[in-house]
Amino acid sequence: MEVTDMKKVSQYKDIYKQLRNKFRWHVPDQRILMMAASFYVIKNTPFDLKAFTELADFIKKESSLFSTMRSHQRFTTAAMLLQRFEHPQEKYAEMTDLYDKLVKGGFARGAFTYISALVMLSGDPDDSAHESSIKRSLAVHKGMKTHHPFITSKNDYPLSVLLAQLDKEVEPLMDHVEYFYRDLNQNNFRKGNDLQFLSHILSIDNTFSPQQLVSQCQNMRDKLIQAKIKIKPMHYPEIGLLALVNADENDLHHIKELTEVLNTTKWFKWHKDLNTIMAANFAVREKIDQNDIVETGIFTTIETIIQAQQAAMIAAFAGGSAAATSGSNN
Repeated sequence: MEVTDMKKVSQYKDIYKQLRNKFRWHVPDQRILMMAASFYVIKNTPFDLKAFTELADFIKKESSLFSTMRSHQRFTTAAMLLQRFEHPQEKYAEMTDLYDKLVKGGFARGAFTYISALVMLSGDPDDSAHESSIKRSLAVHKGMKTHHPFITSKNDYPLSVLLAQLDKEVEPLMDHVEYFYRDLNQNNFRKGNDLQFLSHILSIDNTFSPQQLVSQCQNMRDKLIQAKIKIKPMHYPEIGLLALVNADENDLHHIKELTEVLNTTKWFKWHKDLNTIMAANFAVREKIDQNDIVETGIFTTIETIIQAQQAAMIAAFAGGSAAATSGSNN
């Protein structure tokens, strides 16, 4: 394993250990802290336990009694705010204000609308386009529901906001998403929310043709299987991310090695499905660094995709979802 890979694993273990020692009794599932720790590795930023604790406590104090922000979600939100903004407490106030606007605009209350507010705040930090963004995001979500009424739910809110930022009319955009869903299903990707998530990811890209992206996803899945990396539908988003960064066999070799290390680490060995996701996300980050595209929109988009996917899993973990635990849904 390369030195950079070992550094990422070491950083991840160290941050998780600090979070676990401090907050292990404050979360219903330790994977929530694993998620928070991973954000620092993916963004490649230093971790400050004091600053993290202060912000998490601030979020709890400022949140209403029954808000998810008083419980598990404050930890992942604190991690995101600390990495994205210079003044995270001020931005949290803006985020909750935007959350209220989203609810007023038609979004349901809950964890995914908070994540959507953060995604929208990052894309439009000066509040200049929030009103139109909310309308467009809701229209995108309704478009998703029209095509897939039984699998579209609140956990699709964050990607609805992300897709709404694209310069495309809603109907052609939904047709674009549907192209990926249909063609990938015809190439042995299983129907469901995981495939819809992958289709959304691919529709964000404007570098490759749709045909190229479908082909790259097929090849990526086959190579992962050949590398003896166990793939389930919950890993479809990682296939999409690896396709977007054009990962090669060397990258997949690193994913396999990272997964094996995480699977043999005492804190993480019970969460093998999540370890595969983490290893793929770390490899995507490394690929981005190698290609010197950190300052481009691609990195911000990929980071948001990862957080949107993890938000869905966090909500499932915290809710005690048996399906999420078995890896059959995300």
